[in-house]
Amino acid sequence: MQEKLLNLKDIALGEIQEASTIEELESLRVKYSGKKGQLTAIMKEMGKLSAEERPVIGKVANVVREAIEGGINTKKEEIKAIEKEKQLASEIIDVTMPGKVFTVGKKHPITKIIDEVSEIFMGLGFSIAEGPEVETIENNFDALNAPKDHPSRDMSDTFYINSELLLRTQTSPVQVRTMKNNDLPIKVISPGRCFRFDSPDATHSPMFHQIEGLVVGKDVTMAQLKGTLDNFVKKLFGEETKTKFRPHNFPFTEPSAEVDVTCFKCGGEGCAMCKQEGWIEILGAGMVHPNVLRNCGIDPEVYSGFAFGMGVERIGMLKYEIDDIRLLFENDMRFLNQF
Repeated sequence: MQEKLLNLKDIALGEIQEASTIEELESLRVKYSGKKGQLTAIMKEMGKLSAEERPVIGKVANVVREAIEGGINTKKEEIKAIEKEKQLASEIIDVTMPGKVFTVGKKHPITKIIDEVSEIFMGLGFSIAEGPEVETIENNFDALNAPKDHPSRDMSDTFYINSELLLRTQTSPVQVRTMKNNDLPIKVISPGRCFRFDSPDATHSPMFHQIEGLVVGKDVTMAQLKGTLDNFVKKLFGEETKTKFRPHNFPFTEPSAEVDVTCFKCGGEGCAMCKQEGWIEILGAGMVHPNVLRNCGIDPEVYSGFAFGMGVERIGMLKYEIDDIRLLFENDMRFLNQF
């Protein structure tokens, strides 16, 4: 049995020296010194020895156990030292190399326009209202006095999800939700994304942004609408800016108007930006149609209101002299860094 123990020691130490990972060493420890290991199995046979042999074999067994455990511990430290050297070598920093450049982000021009317009109107006492981009046909068309044969309801203009839902074509449904769910008087703007079935080109995009405004209360007049928009354009484009209201037709306002401003590049004298006209169209507006008020549970005999809406991209393109709307959505940092 003594020879068997010494042979086991030699084999175990040889395998320990060949081990290259901590996991392999742990497997060897279990193989030789574990509860079901080979050394333990030999020790269980000591009951067959005579009283004189047991102390001798027991001493040899302890020597073998200590040799195996010592070999494992020594090899473990060697492996740890090698792994540490490899780690240190991989983490060497070349202090002569240039450091990483951390770029500071900037606001997208669309975000800048929304923030600027929102700040102006909040200064005029407006609050901000928001609504879902997936809307009901009721809120997007019916409540806004758009008849079923209105061109904007065609499949060619609108992204329909099913017979009752669509991607909103304007932020006007937010106004409908506000009138249905809020107490009067109301004074809100509603910035957000809209969607229409347009082929992308220099002036059209299937996704775009709008900011619409709504005021509803007693004795709200067209004069107040004109005064509000006059104040707005002066703050956005400069104190010398003037407005011009041209009659138009919108199903949700009556009377309705397209609003032009004097060209902020030439001051109204005529240039390439305003096509030599001296005026630039920026938004649509009008008095809220009585049918819209009635559809939202408001008595048009008692209350009146005005509404307006503008395309954020159009305002941004005019203000920053951008000639292609697609540039705003291509995420080209060479373009965006200009703003």
